[in-house]
Amino acid sequence: MSGKVYIVGAGPGDPELITIKGLNLIKIADALIYDRLVSKKLLEYCKSNCELIYVGKSPEKHEMEQEQINEMLVNKAMEGKIVVRLKGGDPYIFGRGEEECSYVIEKGIFCEVVPGIPSFIGAAAYSGIPLTNRNISSSFSVITGKEAKEKKFSNVKLEEIARASNTIVIMMGISTIRENLETIAKVKGDNEKCAIIMNATTDSQRVVTGTIKEILDNYENLHLENPAIIIVGKIVNMRDKLWKKD
Repeated sequence: MSGKVYIVGAGPGDPELITIKGLNLIKIADALIYDRLVSKKLLEYCKSNCELIYVGKSPEKHEMEQEQINEMLVNKAMEGKIVVRLKGGDPYIFGRGEEECSYVIEKGIFCEVVPGIPSFIGAAAYSGIPLTNRNISSSFSVITGKEAKEKKFSNVKLEEIARASNTIVIMMGISTIRENLETIAKVKGDNEKCAIIMNATTDSQRVVTGTIKEILDNYENLHLENPAIIIVGKIVNMRDKLWKKD
């Protein structure tokens, strides 16, 4: 008899930000397949006989290719196990959760997705930057800073987005930060405010703020690193009133 697969969002980093449903599933998992950005403290809630499998990805290294992860989910479920696929943030926001879920369902196996707090939501809140404000930001757009290599054409029309949105959130954007900020500056100007939140919601969170021009002029000295969320827009100025912990 086949088991079940649960694709669970662990939230942005702070282990206390996982949902109750997500935590309850971790506690009953027979096999838990987890990513690089998942807090290791969450693994402490697993049963003593739970099989822990690390499949983390970094810009430089993939422990396992996506196709292999898909197959593993199915194989473990076919062993009759309750399988929890634990992913940072939310599975359906640049997390490939939809790819994994559709593959499992195609193989005739039960699959449920449990949402998590998206990493950009956690990063914004933990750095004192609301993404909306009735006087400053009535809209925001979330984009990937790095599109899939196999794409022939970009889906991200950044200049159009910059014109249409008050606030822009860039995920996975450190490697392309210069070209993206330069493109946004063409629309919003060099003095538009920018924040870069690294290791959001964790003990090692670090936030860099400045105008686009200041960020670009001092790029080499800022020691920017992944994982990071970039927020561009006047809303960043609210951080001065909402965050005093740095």
